[in-house]
Amino acid sequence: MTHPAYGQRRAVTPFASVLLATNPGPMTLDGTNTWLIGAGPHRAVLDPGPGGEHLERILTHGPVSLILLSHHHEDHTEGAAELAERTGAPVRALDPALCSGAEPLVDGEVLDAAGVRLTVLATPGHTRDSVCLRAEHGGVSAVFTGDTVLGRGTTVVAHPDGHLGSYLGSLRALAELGAGVLALPGHGPELPDVAAAAAGYLEHREQRLGQIRAVLRERGSGISAREIVEIVYAEVDPAVWPAAEWSVRAQLAHLEELGER
Repeated sequence: MTHPAYGQRRAVTPFASVLLATNPGPMTLDGTNTWLIGAGPHRAVLDPGPGGEHLERILTHGPVSLILLSHHHEDHTEGAAELAERTGAPVRALDPALCSGAEPLVDGEVLDAAGVRLTVLATPGHTRDSVCLRAEHGGVSAVFTGDTVLGRGTTVVAHPDGHLGSYLGSLRALAELGAGVLALPGHGPELPDVAAAAAGYLEHREQRLGQIRAVLRERGSGISAREIVEIVYAEVDPAVWPAAEWSVRAQLAHLEELGER
């Protein structure tokens, strides 16, 4: 079974399976990946997704002992409260407002997710509360990347919740994890090497910043973010231009922070 496989539990590693929600769109790609994590009869659920029929599918795959959230966006969190109510499982996230029955996640914390060792990696940038979770189990190393690294395409950094400087730092941290660590993302198919993916993201971001610097030199600082999108993202589907405009605003804010505007 390969991605995408809607409504079917697809094993990716011996300890992680993915259940793809039927909520495809310009911002969610094929849909939200809900990860079922565990080395025994119970499951930890990462990003329960949109609820409804998807939640019913989650509940068919064994008892849930823990609910984890990679960040606050609704396509990842909508079903969390009902899943917690129906299973009694605590909800943990970096943002205390998202938690229920347990303390917030802490950068560097090691937790037991249904028998699987996970290390919390705070990776702000896509959102202020974005986290990745590194798993080491049975000789397999993987990182659940949420929306920090996607299975295809690039991540939106939507100013002001998204912060490009922080995001670049998070990518550098992932790029230093070394070869052979799987990326298990919040959207899109899994990737064989999270460090290589993060390095590619860094290169792409630097290219975009270079393009925006060139536009600012040519057109002046009075040019609007939308006008920049129409120049720099001309080859991109116009359906995602609103998201591109958010990213441009984040890039302009980053250049301001660097003293370049």
